[in-house]
Amino acid sequence: MDKYEKGWAKLKEIDGKAGEKVIEALQEVSPDLAKMVIEFPFADVYSRPGLDLKSREIATVAALTALGTAGPQLKVHIHAALNVGCSETEIKEVIIQMAVYAGFPAALNAMLLAKEVFNQRKNL
Repeated sequence: MDKYEKGWAKLKEIDGKAGEKVIEALQEVSPDLAKMVIEFPFADVYSRPGLDLKSREIATVAALTALGTAGPQLKVHIHAALNVGCSETEIKEVIIQMAVYAGFPAALNAMLLAKEVFNQRKNL
């Protein structure tokens, strides 16, 4: 399996259809960037030993919350966190923890995005 195939398989495992849609949209405008997104984060980083996918997604939700400028990516990774075994409570606690380090505005915005994701998944 080459690096692209390895990354694509990992992306599908973590993000499912939501991740596929992001890559498809990105491929329309920049196939090179789409390829990089598949190969670096998913083949090189998410596939590494040392952390399980649940721990990696908790870290990703925390980082995207702290950035405060990555709402669409945060929503994808909240879905991903749920896909790999995080509970809604764990995701909410990670976001609350980020209020200490990233500030209340970032945590409030992230929590509202989490609410959207939770509601969306309940309505499927």
